Amino acid sequence: MLTVVPTEIPEVKLVTPKAFADARGSFAETYNHKRFVENGIAVNFVQDNESHSVKAGTIRGLHFQSHPNAQDKLVRVLSGRILDVAVDMRRSSKTYGRWVAHELSSDNGMQMFVPIGFAHGFCTLEPNTHVLYKVTGYYAPECDLGVAWDDPDLAIRWPVDASQAMLSDKDMRQPRFNSLPEYFA
Repeated sequence: MLTVVPTEIPEVKLVTPKAFADARGSFAETYNHKRFVENGIAVNFVQDNESHSVKAGTIRGLHFQSHPNAQDKLVRVLSGRILDVAVDMRRSSKTYGRWVAHELSSDNGMQMFVPIGFAHGFCTLEPNTHVLYKVTGYYAPECDLGVAWDDPDLAIRWPVDASQAMLSDKDMRQPRFNSLPEYFA
């Protein structure tokens, strides 16, 4: 059992598995291919990635892979909380350049499905946050791309001040959105 709800950009979806609780704790089936297909998410995941962020205010992203190694992602939080963000990179889309953001946590159990054609990133809202994401394409360094997390043209409302954000060197050097070529027709 799961609930799938489209976000403000309908291709990005919030997925909430049903949790069953008793005196021992809880159990949830977080991924079932058949159930996802029944709910309009017909993709084949091939790789799982996990990140651990020590401090709140850690930003990872905005990342995407281009064709032929583009990736759909299913993001969930194992412990802690994040603000999860997806930016529409599809030039022909009526929502090109728009973004959606939703809080995912180990408590709310929500997952975000981010399809091919979107840049993805998140900001940790608690220390020691663990994030797991399933992807439909293998990591390919030659297709690994990104966009500046703090691009004023995107105007993403991150929950951390730029001077306090923790970023990788790579994420501090990502290009501006409007300087990118067309990756997704």
